[in-house]
Amino acid sequence: MKILVTGGAGYIGSHCVLALLEQKNDVIVIDNLSTGHLETIETLKKYGNLKFYNLDLVKSKNLSIIFNENNIDAVIHFAAFSQVGESVKNPQKYYINNVVGTLNLLQAMLENNVKKIVFSSTAATYGEPEYIPIDENHSQKPINPYGQSKLMIEKIMDDYSNAYNLKSVRLRYFNVAGADSHTRIGEWHNPETHLIPNILKSKFKDGQIFKMFGDDYNTKDGTCVRDYIDIEDLVNAHILALEYLNNGGETNFFNLGTNNGNSVKEVFSTCERVLGEKIAVQIEARRAGDPASLVANNSKAKKYLNWTPKISLENSIKNAYEWEKVLQERI
Repeated sequence: MKILVTGGAGYIGSHCVLALLEQKNDVIVIDNLSTGHLETIETLKKYGNLKFYNLDLVKSKNLSIIFNENNIDAVIHFAAFSQVGESVKNPQKYYINNVVGTLNLLQAMLENNVKKIVFSSTAATYGEPEYIPIDENHSQKPINPYGQSKLMIEKIMDDYSNAYNLKSVRLRYFNVAGADSHTRIGEWHNPETHLIPNILKSKFKDGQIFKMFGDDYNTKDGTCVRDYIDIEDLVNAHILALEYLNNGGETNFFNLGTNNGNSVKEVFSTCERVLGEKIAVQIEARRAGDPASLVANNSKAKKYLNWTPKISLENSIKNAYEWEKVLQERI
């Protein structure tokens, strides 16, 4: 198949591109490199037939040409800004990039009769959890512009499915962790905002104290509980979602998580075990907008996509640490 991957130079997108290439698909990547890396694209080119376009979905007038030139069969759409705090401070950036960029992409798909898309959505569309674990029947009441932008796109995709028969699968991620198990690519954000890489980076920065936000939540040890899913398990769900659409599946949406929550303290302890040393830590006040617990009910994805996460949190952290060692040599 010829598959277009938007945001394919970023963390999750690049791992999906790698999996698609290893399955001998032809992959076309569009990325504006605002958060992705050209070095990642050069690495990916070693593993199959990849064509790269440095384009912005919001600004580009060439999307339809790219579809026409490459005879694309389906799309996997990752390209988005995804920092919750930034979205609160600058919502216009998020609504223009995430929503308008997606509308431009969908227009190009319709113009070229491409009727299958897998969309990178988020558990942030649910907002504050009303019950745990969260299933797909949970109400969607986002509490920040990032989550709102993703929910808007989901609603747009429903309308496009009904009006134009453009079928979509929306995958609502919980917390993603880990790196390629062969250390070819991995998480590479600047600045890094995710828990696990920030804990691991502490090893490489003498005297740095890791800040843990809040230890007075109503959870098993007072720290926030999150559902961590390995990047390779996550990517496998995208491959299965594409198969679902190729086999005639209807527009649908699925949670991607492990059905299991780990607290910040548990993640921290696991990182120390992987590193083989203690990390200096300082307890800070809670951050605004952090729910006490976010855990997925993933039974729907298991039923319809035949998907089951397999990689443990400890192995995710081990892979992330091996990648962090590679990254430290680059920067």
